[in-house]
Amino acid sequence: MQTQNPFLDEMAKLTTAAMGMAQAAGEEAKAAFRAQADRMVAELDLVRRDEFDALKAEIAALRAELAALKGQAQSQD
Repeated sequence: MQTQNPFLDEMAKLTTAAMGMAQAAGEEAKAAFRAQADRMVAELDLVRRDEFDALKAEIAALRAELAALKGQAQSQD
């Protein structure tokens, strides 16, 4: 059973609008925080994990090659 109470209708509309505004404010705060974090990471010149892992693998390969070259040089002596 529904009642036609204008006061309750207005309160429901205001509550709905307030919830929408709160949700929008929350999304805006998240976006601002993410932008600030991205800016801070860019200023600190941090390296991404995948770039770090690629460089780590490349250095390991170069060390192995260097060890092999040193082994060849010692065997020629």
